[in-house]
Amino acid sequence: MEKGLISVDRWAEGSQAYFLTNLHTDYTQGLSSTWAMAPIFCSRVTAKLFPFKFPNFNLTLLRVLDLGSWHTLSLISPSTDSKVTVQVVAIDAYHCPEFGCMLNTGDFRWEKNCERAKLAKEMLLNALKDDAVDVLYLDNTYCNPTFQFPPREVAVKQVADIISSHPDHDIVIGFDTLGKEDLLLHISNALNVKIWVWPERLQTMHLLGFHDIFTTDTSLTRVRAIPRYSFSINTLEGLNRMHPTIGIIPSGLPWVVKPFEGNGKLFDSLLTSGYNRSKVSSKGGKQNDKRNGNLESVKRFHKYVYSVQYSDHSSYLEIEEFIKHVQPTSMKGIVSSSSCNVDPFYYFGRICGINQPSQKLDNEHQTFGRGGYTGIEKKRKRVGRLGFYLSRVTVMRRGRKGIKLDEN
Repeated sequence: MEKGLISVDRWAEGSQAYFLTNLHTDYTQGLSSTWAMAPIFCSRVTAKLFPFKFPNFNLTLLRVLDLGSWHTLSLISPSTDSKVTVQVVAIDAYHCPEFGCMLNTGDFRWEKNCERAKLAKEMLLNALKDDAVDVLYLDNTYCNPTFQFPPREVAVKQVADIISSHPDHDIVIGFDTLGKEDLLLHISNALNVKIWVWPERLQTMHLLGFHDIFTTDTSLTRVRAIPRYSFSINTLEGLNRMHPTIGIIPSGLPWVVKPFEGNGKLFDSLLTSGYNRSKVSSKGGKQNDKRNGNLESVKRFHKYVYSVQYSDHSSYLEIEEFIKHVQPTSMKGIVSSSSCNVDPFYYFGRICGINQPSQKLDNEHQTFGRGGYTGIEKKRKRVGRLGFYLSRVTVMRRGRKGIKLDEN
């Protein structure tokens, strides 16, 4: 598409229409309450949350895209000064707007069995019809075979099982200010409990229509969703001096360096649902590696901490399935550097009939330790009793979301 027409999650001057796929901080850098350059197109949910994120914003600049309906934009070509018509449809695939022959996924999760995802897939295929996607702008957060994790329906059961297996413990779960709402709702419904959230999170949940499940009164529940930046070993050790407490980290990232060497089993046979993990090469070959139930995706790497692979981004195999459905002519990653800094063409160019480029992986990582996130270091090495790795860009993105970085 010609430059100077449309920008997606980019807020520099020079475009006539701007599209916002979600309100995460790393997608709104450059956007503020004083924005006045051009209209912003977004979903109805994003529009509802907008005043909370940007107080005093001129809401007349928002253009709501109803899901599944085509919208026509009349723009002016900067090069020819002639009228350009662009057709747009918003699809509920976890922020997946499609622009003519260009498809931008935003952040999305492409799952097989989720009813909401099935509806979104149907909407997408109906929107594309027989049209070819010239350029696919892809959420490449986990575009590497390393990132293979179970569907969210499995992960939420794992979290509920962990909580149920600790009936005498308080539970703290690390969350960002936006996202993973489905996980909180499942915990509440499965265990019939209210969930404590911090005041800012409570406002968000109320804006989304959830009024009876969440509370800021700690006396009403033992399950607490706390800001991720306050989740650390030091915090958990302090809480355990007052009352037995465990922490849960829900993330698709492979946080664990070395699992906790305790009594071996996590919590007997509570985790029973199984799934297959596959080893995938850049040539597309698969080697099934059957695991014993869910135990391989849940790690207890400290006596107080469990890691559960729950993510709102697509796993490697889900990305591959999505690309096979769309069959784009070309594609670009919307994350400038994912955790392993891999161009989507490296693993998926074969699907588009394009030879794979050589790819150098990023070896600089961030670690998480007793006080939270600590300094960047070259290559991998053990970090005390607890450590896991993040890329430099991931750390910068999370830092902008409010993650606490140690000074040392």
